[in-house]
Amino acid sequence: MRKKKRLVNIGGVWIGGDKPIAIQSMCNTDTRDVKSTVNQILSLEEAGCEIIRVAIPDMEAAQAVGEIKKQIHIPLVVDIHFDYRLALESMRQGADKVRINPGNIGDRDRVKQVVDLAKERHIPIRIGVNGGSLEKNLLQKYGSPTADALVESALGHVRILNELDFYDTVVSIKVSDVPTMLKAYQKFDEISDIPLHIGVTEAGTLMQGTIKSSVGIGALLAQGIGDTMRVSLTDDPVEEIRAAYSIQKVLGMRKEGATLVSCPTCGRTRIDLIPIANEVEKRIQNIKKPIKVAVMGCAVNGPGEAREADIGIAGGDGVGIIFSHGEILRKVPQDKIVEELMKEIEKL
Repeated sequence: MRKKKRLVNIGGVWIGGDKPIAIQSMCNTDTRDVKSTVNQILSLEEAGCEIIRVAIPDMEAAQAVGEIKKQIHIPLVVDIHFDYRLALESMRQGADKVRINPGNIGDRDRVKQVVDLAKERHIPIRIGVNGGSLEKNLLQKYGSPTADALVESALGHVRILNELDFYDTVVSIKVSDVPTMLKAYQKFDEISDIPLHIGVTEAGTLMQGTIKSSVGIGALLAQGIGDTMRVSLTDDPVEEIRAAYSIQKVLGMRKEGATLVSCPTCGRTRIDLIPIANEVEKRIQNIKKPIKVAVMGCAVNGPGEAREADIGIAGGDGVGIIFSHGEILRKVPQDKIVEELMKEIEKL
């Protein structure tokens, strides 16, 4: 059962409560390069990204936020470390959310300036705790970025905002070690109604990062923890969106888009199935409608084993079959099997 958190509006995308788990990514372009950043965001939008974040390392980047905002269609979050002036300028430029830790930006007056402008413009603040940048006093107290240390850090930043009567807050508690990440989010979830942005930081390359994120994020979602998520990958950010949708689809949280099921192959396989499965997966990845596509290696057992599929193919000796919900539709030449499958998908 998902614990209902307070609702937070990020540029028209609501998180918390019983709202869908919003999918995020972060640009890896130079924010000062407006054209490149906008182009990447537009490609992420096409892939299904619902909230996008950009880095703000200096004032030039902050001043680019307004022009970027004009050309995109999803909420824009700015990622800021230490310099409160970058937060102020980004908000003036139209940022929809600010990721900044109030305990790291200086004295109370600086924090108050950020909070006052965020209140005035109804802009949420995400407190982003990270195991790699934990406060020195907490590292000395706990010895390492433990779950308790991470939660204490988050609560300390929350307290600063609450003292300034600011509650439009989101929290993330990210660390690259999955068991620690799970414990930290579980502990925070038990004691707070603040919406959680979940993810595994520095997860790794496409394969390793997707595995770590699937385990970490998937475990939390299965427990009802999390209100927005990012899969962090050392790869094209579009891959982050594909992985995020896949995680939610596996858990039954998203229905849109094509799902591929394929057999692992065995001694009965009479077709070179692996490249065929990869080709089908590539060609269906941009389908928006909720269909299940099967790629099976055995023409005898394949249709029955993939009976739940809306459409599928199975291979034999030189001849393949196309089937739907376990029923054979027709036979096709093996070298035409992918093209014929795509024709059937188009009909659907």
